[in-house]
Amino acid sequence: MRRTPPQLVLFDFDGVLAHYARDARLRDLARVAGCAPARVATALFASGLERAYDSGAIDTAAYLQQLGDALGCTIDEDAWIASRVTACRVDPAVLALVSSLAQRVPIGVLSNNGALMAEAMRRIVTPLFPALDGRVLCSGALQARKPERAIFERALMHFGVEARQVLFLDDLFVNVRGARAAGLQADTVHDARSLRRVLRRHGLG
Repeated sequence: MRRTPPQLVLFDFDGVLAHYARDARLRDLARVAGCAPARVATALFASGLERAYDSGAIDTAAYLQQLGDALGCTIDEDAWIASRVTACRVDPAVLALVSSLAQRVPIGVLSNNGALMAEAMRRIVTPLFPALDGRVLCSGALQARKPERAIFERALMHFGVEARQVLFLDDLFVNVRGARAAGLQADTVHDARSLRRVLRRHGLG
């Protein structure tokens, strides 16, 4: 069966467009709060706060308030974004491939993160804007997480495309499998080499 040429390439963020080091983020927030990284980990992850935010169960204001309360300080949007920027490393080869692709095919992002992450991305992958303006979708805003079918359906509605017209790229196969179940073309990538190979396979290299 011949593939439909993709009319949109939708990227995961962490693990695809950037490499995320959770420990670095915890250390940076711990520095701001004047506490141990373990306390930040408990406040974010053991408590379920981060997952609630990523799922859209709470909004940004409530999330930051609860995080600050748990750490005994104020964590504002700037501090949160700065910690995320600190924790992310971008491969110039990946940026070059995606920038070149964006000149030929529309691109977008579909990420399992809270809504504030969309602002952090502007500072992490700055060269990909304005190609990504209005085209970054976070699970918290969509109130569904990958690999749930609902998040892919809401993404398709946002972009106004059919599932078969979209190529979705993620570093986790469980999310690729979820995308395929929703009718999207999907593949696993984790670095510039695998990204280049997948783009060629779909006629985009």
